[in-house]
Amino acid sequence: MSDKNARGRCLCGAVRVEVAQAATSISACHCSTCRKWGGGPLLAVACGTDVTFSGEDDITVHASSTWAERGFCRHCGTHLFYRLKQERQYHLPVGLLDETSAFGFEQQIFIDEKPPYYRFADDTRNLTGAEVFALHKPASSI
Repeated sequence: MSDKNARGRCLCGAVRVEVAQAATSISACHCSTCRKWGGGPLLAVACGTDVTFSGEDDITVHASSTWAERGFCRHCGTHLFYRLKQERQYHLPVGLLDETSAFGFEQQIFIDEKPPYYRFADDTRNLTGAEVFALHKPASSI
């Protein structure tokens, strides 16, 4: 799928986001950190580095690993992003975005950490944690 401009906001409206080129493919991350963060898999869209937030004073950032951090609204708790520290690449929860009709579910990562109590019916590309780290070797070695 191609890229598109995207916009979104948190639940309370304190934080707004604009993305120059969001991928239109959705990925599900089944890692234990994503599941703990949101109570289930993270359904996210890769948005690259050209992401602009308004209301930055209302964003709290948590370093969730040595290579990545997660942002959320300090007022309403809305999950705003997963960001790779070194590359400054953003992955936004698809539910944060206003218009999602052009998006398609295409990939699942950390499939080896997916618990048995849920499953998706879509036929997707599935990668284990080791395969993800092999694809992004510089990010995982930070």
